[in-house]
Amino acid sequence: MEIESNQSMTQGLGVAERSGGRLDFAAPGAGDGPDVHALIAACPPLDQNSVYCNLLQCTHFADTCVAVKRDGRLVGWVSGYRPPEERDVLFVWQVAVAAEARGLGLAGRMIGHILERPACEGVTRIKTTITPDNAASWGLFKGIARKLSAPLSDAPWFLKDRHFPSGHDTEHLVTIGPFERDALTIPSRPAA
Repeated sequence: MEIESNQSMTQGLGVAERSGGRLDFAAPGAGDGPDVHALIAACPPLDQNSVYCNLLQCTHFADTCVAVKRDGRLVGWVSGYRPPEERDVLFVWQVAVAAEARGLGLAGRMIGHILERPACEGVTRIKTTITPDNAASWGLFKGIARKLSAPLSDAPWFLKDRHFPSGHDTEHLVTIGPFERDALTIPSRPAA
């Protein structure tokens, strides 16, 4: 995962996304579940869920997830949802970008695409969890906070010794916001 921090996330793109082909952003469907599972497997250190979980994300949570395809091949994925008790929050579960689509600021653009949807009306905060050693994720979400001119805070949430019997690292709950809806400057489409 990566984000371009010193310029618009879409500046300098175009020419069919740096000659790699056009990127198509869309809500996923059930047919995307197996491809999502394969993409996540190819993007360590992401935790793999079951294919069934990915199918539920692609159907029950399609309005807050995005699948990005290039020439029919899945190259980007963000899963997210709006927690029932926090209707002003988009919780970002996982972000995956295929190796051949890295360097385009795609991770931030996918989150921007979701935030622009009617399903995110009223969202003024983004939450996610990140392990302390996941530099790419920290960079992505710090970049998003800068783009939104919003504060970023974090605190340990799911603890290694208490919540993860397998020794998984502690997950920090990261919160961006609140931000103004007018501040949504994370474009999902390349500049002309």
